[in-house]
Amino acid sequence: MSFAADNPGAKTTARDVSQKNGRGCARDQKLFPEQRDEALKNAKSVLEDADARIDHFESEMSRNWDKMNASARKHAQETRKTLRQQRQDLSQSYGELKRSSANAWDEVKGGFAKSYDALRDSFSKASKEF
Repeated sequence: MSFAADNPGAKTTARDVSQKNGRGCARDQKLFPEQRDEALKNAKSVLEDADARIDHFESEMSRNWDKMNASARKHAQETRKTLRQQRQDLSQSYGELKRSSANAWDEVKGGFAKSYDALRDSFSKASKEF
């Protein structure tokens, strides 16, 4: 999985995971463990990708710090803070996925997809601005 807006076609998105791994879970309890395991694996990959992208953003910010004016520095710091907070939200959603039952799966996976979408949109915006 990746932040598809920035790397089209390369990997599965969180929404894809949500759709592929969530269908029928509550109806078919026997399939749920396998689907859950696959979704968790993919969700962990999303978290790792987010970490790498945030690290890259911070490295670029540091490298270009001396070239930025005060306004650009403030904006970069605010963007970094937003990315970190959204990454934390995504991590919390991942924790909820790990603890969810088959009955709560649809709601929890929706929360993960929503957190993912917010972070993906922030990465997209940041890549255009910086």
